[in-house]
Amino acid sequence: MNKFRRILVPIDGSKNAFRGLNHAIDLAKISGAKIIGTYISYIPGNLSNPRQGFINQTLTKEAKEYLNTAKKQCDKNNVDFVSKILPGTPSNGIVNFAQNIRNGIDLIVMGSRGLTGPKEKFLGSVSNHVIHKSKIPVMIIK
Repeated sequence: MNKFRRILVPIDGSKNAFRGLNHAIDLAKISGAKIIGTYISYIPGNLSNPRQGFINQTLTKEAKEYLNTAKKQCDKNNVDFVSKILPGTPSNGIVNFAQNIRNGIDLIVMGSRGLTGPKEKFLGSVSNHVIHKSKIPVMIIK
């Protein structure tokens, strides 16, 4: 088995995202890895919208709640956890963060479907994109 040092786990608040986190925790306990929990904050529409600040604050608060829940799960299991809130679209944000050599990501663990809706029959559109575009190994949890 590979020795993982840093496992990226996208957290969007969905049950599958937290299922992915649980599997990542198991892997981290075996390998001594740190989990990097990410929330990609995508704001559609016009950036000059006067409500933009309110929407951004709401999404940031939501992101912090999800990531705090993930941190508590990791703490209970004695696994190091770092959270990152990143701008962009979820699919590109995950791939770009994982492939940035400075982040040292060895594995992406994510749920098969998140909160984006039933766009694909078996895989969500984000997980499908990540599988096909990432050069980092990806583990999809159903």
